[in-house]
Amino acid sequence: MQGDAKNTSSGSNGFRTWRNLGISALKFIPANMGMVQNFMKAVNWKQAHEEVLRGLNNTVVIVGQPNTGKSTLFNKLKGEVLSPVSAEAGTTRSLIRTDFGPFTLIDTPGIDSPAELSDITQSGLQQASVIVLLIDGSKELQAKDKELYEVVSKLEKPVIIAVNKVDVLKGKQGGDRLASEIAAMLDVPGVIPISAKTGLNVVEELIPGVIEASPEAALVIGRELPYFRRQAARRIIRNAALLSLAAGIEPIPLVDIPILLGLQVRLVLRIAALYGESMNSAETMKHARELMATMVGGLGMRYLAEQAAKAVPFGGDIVAGAIAGAATWSIGEVALEYYEGGKQINIPHLRQLFNDVYRSFRKERNADELRRRISSGAGS
Repeated sequence: MQGDAKNTSSGSNGFRTWRNLGISALKFIPANMGMVQNFMKAVNWKQAHEEVLRGLNNTVVIVGQPNTGKSTLFNKLKGEVLSPVSAEAGTTRSLIRTDFGPFTLIDTPGIDSPAELSDITQSGLQQASVIVLLIDGSKELQAKDKELYEVVSKLEKPVIIAVNKVDVLKGKQGGDRLASEIAAMLDVPGVIPISAKTGLNVVEELIPGVIEASPEAALVIGRELPYFRRQAARRIIRNAALLSLAAGIEPIPLVDIPILLGLQVRLVLRIAALYGESMNSAETMKHARELMATMVGGLGMRYLAEQAAKAVPFGGDIVAGAIAGAATWSIGEVALEYYEGGKQINIPHLRQLFNDVYRSFRKERNADELRRRISSGAGS
């Protein structure tokens, strides 16, 4: 008997002990929605609200050598001339900053010595959610461009590299060819060929690239540029779903539910902010709470299924994570349609929409496929 006890606590049978613990814990999960409703009441909405508000201060920083066209790109993105443009290298001498609603776009002065960044440039980089490194295509890749890339890549921030002035290159494929060559020389996945002067690839590739690089940048770009809202929303939803998938893998039942609800509340608030809702308005918070409350019924069944999956040996945690990720994705999609439709969808329709989206997302997909789908953005 003693030997059996020892075997149960070690080796392959140790997993059985953990499983029994999980099943035992599941016995105390109430088979109704009260559990989820109580967890919902415990969510710190104020903290979530403050976090989303801070997110509206995210910035995109443009850096590059003198006369690479930073100010021209800056003005093209902003839609008005606020940063001085000149053929003289280094015309921008101070940190140009302009409010774009809550979105602040920063154009740094030209950098002559990448190894010794000025206080002005360092200030701009510290504020960045995404860094756009601009290279002068008419001069191809310079040694200082390489040095600057090495500096900014050490900041552990998303970096988008764009080669500018491709409109002056010969041949229609000149820009693509140069971008590929620079990407190979810098050993990066890709470089975007653009013309800040004509707008070539700025809307088609550069802004979508910034959105994909950072869900934080996606929030502020989508809030101020309605054209990109749906794409930005999908980026934010995908990020929340991935975090939920990771949280759902937690093997101990119930531990992950408060985390998941916190992620989902923040997701709904971010979608609201994305669609221009005033984050200081009591009405905004009311709509967000009502939206989450509407989906609690559907969430409750998913949460119970997720917790039950944790007790399944060999892969139950992955199944639980997939259920959590799919539930969060579905919440995001419903919130997207809700705010896209001007908050006119009625409660029964919202509930049905949530269930339909969830079933569609999970239909005929196993956990591994679901993880790949979320990671790649294939659910967009």
